[in-house]
Amino acid sequence: MAAEGKAIDALSQFELAPFLGALGESVRFSQSNAHMLLAIGLITGLMVWGMRHRAVVPGRLQALAESGYEFVHDMVSAQVGEEGKRYFPFVFSLFMFILFGNLLGMLPYAFTFTSHIAVTFALAALVFVVVTIVALAIHGTHFFSYFFPEGAPKLLAPVIIPIEIISYLSRPLSLSVRLFANMVAGHVMLKVFATFVVLLGGLGVIGPFVAVLPLALNIALVGFELLVAFLQAYVFAILTSIYLHDAVHLH
Repeated sequence: MAAEGKAIDALSQFELAPFLGALGESVRFSQSNAHMLLAIGLITGLMVWGMRHRAVVPGRLQALAESGYEFVHDMVSAQVGEEGKRYFPFVFSLFMFILFGNLLGMLPYAFTFTSHIAVTFALAALVFVVVTIVALAIHGTHFFSYFFPEGAPKLLAPVIIPIEIISYLSRPLSLSVRLFANMVAGHVMLKVFATFVVLLGGLGVIGPFVAVLPLALNIALVGFELLVAFLQAYVFAILTSIYLHDAVHLH
């Protein structure tokens, strides 16, 4: 939290800065990149270290790893079907990467890399490319019939086809903006109320009493943001599964 010049500075938390000093500056390695690598390391550690014993009665780490695995596996199976299980590793990787990125951003002095549109759009563009390749690989040129539903009047083709194409091309934009906007909005609110605590707390004798309300709101917001961190990872993963369903079944 910050109260700089008795003004609220809620956007400085999203600024990129070189990591590892001059070395980071020379290769444009920022704290965002560092937190991405940290998220990958934590995910790998959870899955490898947590599953090392493969106990019948799982410990905490194994239970956590198995819960994440089963949650995404069931989601992909429900949305795509049995033939879609081959895409489970892709959806699982996206879900865990986004979830850990969101959760890491809740820690003090950490950086939320999912608050940058460049990151979220790159993930959404990856989903778009993979889904399109899957559809073309399975259906070939028949994939293009997706843009003109079967049974639709041919006279409406000049209207329906452009609408369907625009809707299809807007997928990476909607995916990326949803995740980016939610992360930015949540962290801005946290910093605004945290700054209120600092500013009101400095009003003298009554300061600590007046600052109780924004402090209580900030504590509530932390809990809400933890929920949002999970929900946004879930929404990204389930929409990816729905897009894969369309690619596999061409509905």
